Amino acid sequence: MTHLPLIAPNPPRLSEHLDALRRVEASGVFSNNGPEVRAFEAGVTDTLFGGHGACLAVGNATLGLMLAIRHASGMRTGGLNPKQGTLALMPALTFAATAQAAAWAGLTPLVCDIDPDDWGACALEEERLLQRLGERIGVVVPYATFGNAIDLDRYVHFQRRYGVGVVVDAASSLGTLDDAGLGFGARAPFAVVHSMHATKTFAVGEGGLIHSGDVDLITTLRSMGNFGFEGSRSATLPGINAKLPEITAIIAQAKLAEIDAIADHRAVLDDTYRATLPDFQFQAVSGRRRAMQFMPVLLPDHIAHHRDAIVEAIEADGIGCGRYFSPHLGEQPWFQATAMIEPTPVADKIAGRMLSLPITDAMSVDDARQAATALASACAAIVRPRDRRASVRGPGGAIASVIVIGGGPAGTAMLTSATKRGLLPDLAASGLMVIERGNAIGGGRLGRYAITSDSTAQTFLTAVRDNVHPELARLVDHPAGRAVAAHEGALGVPLTEVGPLLRATGDRLTDIVRGNGGVVLTGHEALGAKRAGDGLWSVQIRRLSDGHVFDQLARNVVVATGGHQPLDRLATQRVAGGRLIDLASGRLLQSDDVLTVGGFKKVADILSGKRNPKIAVIGGSTSALTTIALLLKSQPALPLGAGAVTLLHRRPLRPFYHSVEAAQAEGFTDFGPDDICPVSGFVYRLAGFRLEARDLVLRMLGIDGRAPDPRVTLHRISVDDDPSARAAIEEADLVVAALGYRPIGMPIADRDGAQIPLAAHDGQPMVDRHCRIVDADGAPIPGLYGLGLAAGFVPWGALGGESSFTGQANGLWLWQNDVGLMIIGQVMASKALAAA
Repeated sequence: MTHLPLIAPNPPRLSEHLDALRRVEASGVFSNNGPEVRAFEAGVTDTLFGGHGACLAVGNATLGLMLAIRHASGMRTGGLNPKQGTLALMPALTFAATAQAAAWAGLTPLVCDIDPDDWGACALEEERLLQRLGERIGVVVPYATFGNAIDLDRYVHFQRRYGVGVVVDAASSLGTLDDAGLGFGARAPFAVVHSMHATKTFAVGEGGLIHSGDVDLITTLRSMGNFGFEGSRSATLPGINAKLPEITAIIAQAKLAEIDAIADHRAVLDDTYRATLPDFQFQAVSGRRRAMQFMPVLLPDHIAHHRDAIVEAIEADGIGCGRYFSPHLGEQPWFQATAMIEPTPVADKIAGRMLSLPITDAMSVDDARQAATALASACAAIVRPRDRRASVRGPGGAIASVIVIGGGPAGTAMLTSATKRGLLPDLAASGLMVIERGNAIGGGRLGRYAITSDSTAQTFLTAVRDNVHPELARLVDHPAGRAVAAHEGALGVPLTEVGPLLRATGDRLTDIVRGNGGVVLTGHEALGAKRAGDGLWSVQIRRLSDGHVFDQLARNVVVATGGHQPLDRLATQRVAGGRLIDLASGRLLQSDDVLTVGGFKKVADILSGKRNPKIAVIGGSTSALTTIALLLKSQPALPLGAGAVTLLHRRPLRPFYHSVEAAQAEGFTDFGPDDICPVSGFVYRLAGFRLEARDLVLRMLGIDGRAPDPRVTLHRISVDDDPSARAAIEEADLVVAALGYRPIGMPIADRDGAQIPLAAHDGQPMVDRHCRIVDADGAPIPGLYGLGLAAGFVPWGALGGESSFTGQANGLWLWQNDVGLMIIGQVMASKALAAA
């Protein structure tokens, strides 16, 4: 079989340039920006860029980025010296050199998410950050991803509207043509930096090229690249030695003569890959022609975590394969320590699925088909055994022992609890089915929240650390695991960083379940469950891709569909003697609206133009305290004066303590014997606030001499008609309702089709002390269990908890341990009974 290396550019033909090479060798001058360099610059300007602007050849593209970023970042200050702390905004999916160049230019990289289709910087994220951080951003550095002809008009708009510098990292784009048939960036008013490294389509060994439609800009950058000399050997500008050697310029002239043929041939290979792999996801491209360095392709989401095995199989067939750019910038340790990294859920997903297949000058169309077929075969070898197992108990098949409805944090936490006791293989083999609307289990909506968790990093890591399943245990060293571990000892973990770890865990759990005969149906939803007699339930399931509906019999059903904040509750909710919707007309948000990613922008928009805004937050839950914490710390800061935020709550605010001694040491004595967990000795184990919310409560109560935040006022509502509370709502510019969560309902019917009234329908807990779903009379319904947010479970007995606690206890640790095992024990016992 022919060996196909990932990158193997052909050397340029140099025979016609031998005289020039001999002349340079005889002169002994190899790096002086002499005639050969200028000839190449003029040639590439005319040949590729239609005579527009000018070019500057440099020693390598990283040097070019350093020069251009340093220059552009001074636009706001009117000079070439950026202010301390100036940010360089760039996408997560790019090479490390982009961020390193910004750092060497004296800037801090600001890493943002990418577009899910073209894999370039997300336009909405760029604009959001430009609006939020203002003049702190000195330069925007978009990446023309994998040689793509990205929209440069967007960056012209940014430059004009925000006065920000722009430098385009077009490392792979020399040879790319825009929609007008010109070289990418021909008319750009800013610097566009190309690479001529050996791995690129325009390969000369090493070298770079800066092009701009602004001739004066190139003149300035030329001086900066020559030690800052402007016409004399006296530095007048910041400078480095960035010059391209004469001998490399001669090689580049040879490459210029053949670049069109090379790029056209590679475009044919691109088309061949796409035609041969119709079921795979490729990058959305722009422009008339792209200079292809390699062929980027995404693995199907459900097998992406098998990437190493797939690459190994492809390379065993003699085909080179890469993973550009995985890990992306936000996952690399140096940038995690030195850069500002925004949430990057799209980049996390794309980078984790990315493969790079070979495209070289020497490859034929048949070679490209061979490489594509090798990828398809390697993926099929991963999927095929699973499909065979899944068909044993698929749609309409044999009776399942248990159907778990919902593959979010709660549903997968139950599976995780089984792994801790080595029970998951047996549970899967007994007939386990998991139904999830999304394309994977594990993450749910948790990663969409722009807040920190009320669980420690340790809580999330204990789910996988030292797990009996090696594939789970290895997640501690996975980029997502390391990102969570970086917050050990802190007040929680950003939920945007927890999400990737939960998704990675879900991928591994899926493999274990399927590998032992169970079924994980992603892209499906449960429409309802109906009693089917003989201790069975019939669950109606819909496949989302085509709407196909089928029924599946099961002995047990676990409802783990999560919770929500229903809008209809706002219409009936009464606060301080009036209807909330009337008191806060037109100014009302629910806490979920504020806490999810993008929620703070809603708040900022509502309060824009208010010099001294007033905010009322209603509720005494963790959501209420977390909402206030977010409002106090978000950037750009809201103009909150003294008493700007009022918390209206009914229950007393209690902090959690690890022991009676710890509470007393801080002078906190507002507790009695019934407030102490008899199992752990914790004070307010269930009712107490933790981590960030606890820190705010301690400050507001002045515990241990802490100074309350002057921007916050606490008001406890003790009577139904409270004029002060009503006035706080009516006078507020924004009212945030943090009234807790209700379970996401699913119809439960009797054998005759009549709906079974549930306690949850009346706002009561959905489950009893054994996690069994209860009807309106409080009686458990055999075979039905509930788990997760808003289920209403209260720990008891060996699970601990203070006897004074009222309400519901939600927590990943509980679900991953005692609560999950409680359900598994009952399900497996019922399976054994049925078998007997």
